[in-house]
Order: sequence, then structure tokens, then C-alpha cells
Amino acid sequence: MTLRTTELFEAHDALGASFTDFNGWNMPLKYSSEMTEHQAVRQAVGVFDLSHMGEIFVTGPDAVTGLNTALAGDFSKMTVGRAKYTVMLTEQGTILDDLIVYRLGEDRYLMVPNAGNAQAVSDAVHERLHSMDVTIDDATEELSLLGIQGPKAPDLVAALGDDFAEVASSLKNYRVTELHVEGSTWIVARTGYTGEDGFEIITPNDDINQLWDGLFAADAGITVTPCGLASRDSLRLEAGMPLYGNELSTQRTPFEAGMARIVSFDKKEHFVGRCALEPLRDNAPKQVLVGLTSDQRRAGRSGANLVIDGQVVGHVTSGIPSPTLSHPIALGYIDADHANLETVVDVEVRGKALPFVITKTPFYSR
Repeated sequence: MTLRTTELFEAHDALGASFTDFNGWNMPLKYSSEMTEHQAVRQAVGVFDLSHMGEIFVTGPDAVTGLNTALAGDFSKMTVGRAKYTVMLTEQGTILDDLIVYRLGEDRYLMVPNAGNAQAVSDAVHERLHSMDVTIDDATEELSLLGIQGPKAPDLVAALGDDFAEVASSLKNYRVTELHVEGSTWIVARTGYTGEDGFEIITPNDDINQLWDGLFAADAGITVTPCGLASRDSLRLEAGMPLYGNELSTQRTPFEAGMARIVSFDKKEHFVGRCALEPLRDNAPKQVLVGLTSDQRRAGRSGANLVIDGQVVGHVTSGIPSPTLSHPIALGYIDADHANLETVVDVEVRGKALPFVITKTPFYSR
């Protein structure tokens, strides 16, 4: 199978990037080292090519009703210029995708699903809203996306020009705006997936090289580091953020994943998955997602068993030696009876039982 590439492939290749197959996309895994890129985002600023993500616009008089039907969140009170994290569910109440919705206008919304689920989300939106007065525009093939993340991200974005400087100083967290750049419309949001301050900028494909070059040429007195998917994964895990395919899947409900707070049962719309979830509201799930840390040095990787008193009670979904915290961290599902904080759990790593402790997430916060 031929892997897809973003508009910035040649720029990544020129920087010596190592590539990996990510959901059918040939994406930069790292440029120098994962540790260097990770630390750059924690201490200064890193730039990620996220152009494999989806972009689906929903516009029209029934846009709110449609989103409230297709998704688990409530968008009726969401004001223009806001962003909202939500989930799309299957009829069985399990997670089809987690995504961000941006309200760009009175009746105009943008959904940004994960790369591997973009087509499934697009298909589901078309099916679930087919009888409503909306226009659905899947612009995934036409748009590109960069993430600018880290404590110096506002300074770097401000260096792009006066309009960007105004946005960098005034745009609050989980807000979005649109800028007109040389005849094109660029979407600028203060969102991210690293646990740091930052921005995500969406442009037409033809403009993304201009943005990329502008960021690395900006006279901001900052070292700007290109970052790949390896550091993005370690950054999001330190921040306790779930990854679809690891913590989230069509095998898990929002209740198991600790996402009950983002499922709205108060809205009038009968959202897809509601019938399956209603009976589960007052019952604790059999397994729940927990954070795990250890004082020893070896990390528990995805798939490793969680063991208590010789019995397997769960498994690790993501695990790394934390670059920031200098000790192993992990997320995993465990039987609810054993999910109390400070519970000691053995993680099986290469035939050895290593002690971990259930702890609160996020592991790191700025």
C-alpha cells in the first residue's frame, strides 16, 4: 500500500526526519531525538505537522441539532469562538472517535477528528444528519494543520505578524478565530495535545509551506524545534491525555474511560449511543482507566498485564519512562474493585513483576 504524505513531506525529509506509518500516512516520527523534541516543547516551543487530521465543516440552521444528535456533547450553549472536546459514539455506546469541535460562526462549526477515524466520522456525520438542514463539507483533502506547542508558542505566533500578535495576546485557551492571510482564510485555535500552552493553525494546502517556513524564519529570538509523533505521544501521556487506539476504542465506553462528564444526558436531542448508555449511568463499569507510576526505572508498555495477588486484573494501554518526571508512567484499564488511588499493582515486563502505584492524572501539568 502506498502511504499518503502531507504537503510538508519534502520539508521533513530535508530536515532528516525519520518516518513511520501512522494510519496510512507517512509521518515524521522524529527529527533528532524524541528526548530533544520533548524537552523543546516543555521548555520552549516545538512545531508539529498534524495535516493527517480530518477537517469536517457543518453549516446551516440545523447545525446545533445535528451535532447534538451525532455527538455526545451539548453544543447548544457553545458561543462563537469556542472549542469543545467531545466524543462520537456507536449505537452500542462505545467510542467511535474523540475530537474537537470549533464554533466558527452562528451556524458554522468545524470538527477535527483523528486521522485514523476521519473517514468513519465523516460517514457517520453524513448518515446521522442526512435529513437535517445542514451542509456537510469534508475538507480533509484540502486543508493542512500545524501545532505550535510550548511556553514560547505565543511569542513565536506573535512573530508571524501584527494580526497574529493580536491573536497570540488575546485568544484564550480553547478559543478559535479566523485570520485572512493574503486572500486565504486561516483558522487559529488555542488548543493542543501536549499539556502545554499552544496553538493549532489550519490553512489551505497551498499555504502550509508558507506557514512552516514563516515559523522557522521568525525573528522571535527563540529556538524553534520540529517535532515528530514520538514526542507528541510522550507529551500527551505525561499530560494524561488518552490516545484513540490505545485508551479509546469501539470496545470502550466513555464511562470506562473516565469521560462521563463530557456526555450530556440533559440535552433534548436523542444522540447516537444514548440508549446503550442510559442503563449504565448508575452502575460502576467493570473496568476503569487509571494512571500508574513507579519508583523503579523500567516502563510498562502497551499490553502488559496488571497483576494483584497473582491475578490478572487489567492491562497497560500506554507506558513510557517519563522524560520530564524521570520515572515510569502509564495508563491502563483495571478492574474497578482495584482502582483506588495508592493501590499497588504489579506490571509484567519481560517476565518480571514490577511494582507500580495507581495515581491521579495528569502526571504533569504546567
